[in-house]
Amino acid sequence: MKNSNGAFHFKEGEVLLIDKPLEWTSFDVVNKIRGTITRKAGIRGIKVGHAGTLDPLATGLLILCTGKFTKRISEMMGLEKEYTGTMMLGSTTPSFDLETEIDEKYPTDHLTQEAVYEAVFDFIGDIEQVPPLFSAIKVKGNRAYHFARNSEKVNLSPRNVTIETFELTRIAIPEVDFRVVCSKGTYIRSLVRDFGKKLNSGAHLTSLRRTRIGKFSIDHAITPMQFEKMLENFSPEVNEDREL
Repeated sequence: MKNSNGAFHFKEGEVLLIDKPLEWTSFDVVNKIRGTITRKAGIRGIKVGHAGTLDPLATGLLILCTGKFTKRISEMMGLEKEYTGTMMLGSTTPSFDLETEIDEKYPTDHLTQEAVYEAVFDFIGDIEQVPPLFSAIKVKGNRAYHFARNSEKVNLSPRNVTIETFELTRIAIPEVDFRVVCSKGTYIRSLVRDFGKKLNSGAHLTSLRRTRIGKFSIDHAITPMQFEKMLENFSPEVNEDREL
């Protein structure tokens, strides 16, 4: 992503590293970036897509591709991902995060730092996990979250995923901070739910940030608002023909 002199080539293809704000959907970001390119660069009908959804309550790295580079999206979706976050032990929610209210509470008096650390090893390597019902997975032609929000029960099949790294960076029971490096298709919310079960307690996700996708780091990402500011001096004569 070039930004020193406004040298973008949106139609030929750009890879944009965007830091998704809290409570924005991934499609909110796509629509914002597409609208910004249309308004600021005068390029209508530009293709923009993202390479891997982030939940609204997660922040962090979202890869966007424009123009001809949208053909590379499926390739980028297969890259490993890194997350940091916080879980709360001793309680669960239907969505496995803060999207929904706490539905069950569990004891934590029996938990020690040693027990919490030891539980990690059961989740490293190739594992099976059941995705959250509050997710965009398709069931009977509809997104799973449609059934969840209507309080309808559906069964989701377990998926094989790979957890390369599951590191606990802070333990202050009931809060635990972590870092995870994982394969495509991994749901951190499900990992947290299963971790709580392993501890004979419960757990739900309270914060999540995606920090890396393959070689792409959050350190090089900008917010949608920063991207808009960058395009204030966009020069179509220098960069590309404005007509599609």
